[in-house]
Amino acid sequence: MFEIYYYKKINGEIPIKNFIDGLDVKMQSKVFRQIQLLKEYGPELGEPFSKQLVRGIFELRIQQSSNITRILYFFMRDRKIILTHGFTKKSPKTPVSEIERAKKYQAEYEERGANIHG
Repeated sequence: MFEIYYYKKINGEIPIKNFIDGLDVKMQSKVFRQIQLLKEYGPELGEPFSKQLVRGIFELRIQQSSNITRILYFFMRDRKIILTHGFTKKSPKTPVSEIERAKKYQAEYEERGANIHG
């Protein structure tokens, strides 16, 4: 089993929590189901549920009818998974800006160390 953490920004904001809270109930349910799979399988969870986007940054892939949601995350030592943020997908490829945002959060997380989870 892996531990799931929500990334917390320096100002205290938790982007992934805000994103999930803004989803409709059906999509939230699917998101939490996928997070549970991620918790159980970690890096072994492959497509169609999860995909590596760039080195060290992954996306959890959730679809509910025509709505497509992505949650970006990265792995840390000691079986920790840090969920950074999510977005509603509107184009075939994951926007570079979303990947860059996840990389920025990952760098900030590593820089600040422990005790920055939401």
